[in-house]
Amino acid sequence: MSEIAIHVETAYIERESDPANGRHLFAYTITIAHRGGEPAQLMNRYWLITDGNGKREEVRGPGVVGKQPRLEAGQAFRYTSGCILETPVGVMEGHYEFHTDDGEVFEAPIAAFTLAVPNVVQ
Repeated sequence: MSEIAIHVETAYIERESDPANGRHLFAYTITIAHRGGEPAQLMNRYWLITDGNGKREEVRGPGVVGKQPRLEAGQAFRYTSGCILETPVGVMEGHYEFHTDDGEVFEAPIAAFTLAVPNVVQ
């Protein structure tokens, strides 16, 4: 089985946000690293996004940013995407679905991470 590690970095995009109208734009950059095992291709994504009011949204779809990267052991794929929340704080979590060359299907979990306007959460 392949071993996939996922690292997330987040940023608040103030210039494109409009807090008075409940629009808080966040960018997240994800690095997906293949740590070992047979090659695997990221086929689908699943996100559960929860804002500060407890409103939940599920997002499912093929690949990430229009791509379905295939990773060999030792390779990594990095991308940046965004999320708009009505509140200044929220949480995202989910998983990527991978397929190996021999047809095995597995999920790589993405641990919950916080999206927060700077200096809002102490």
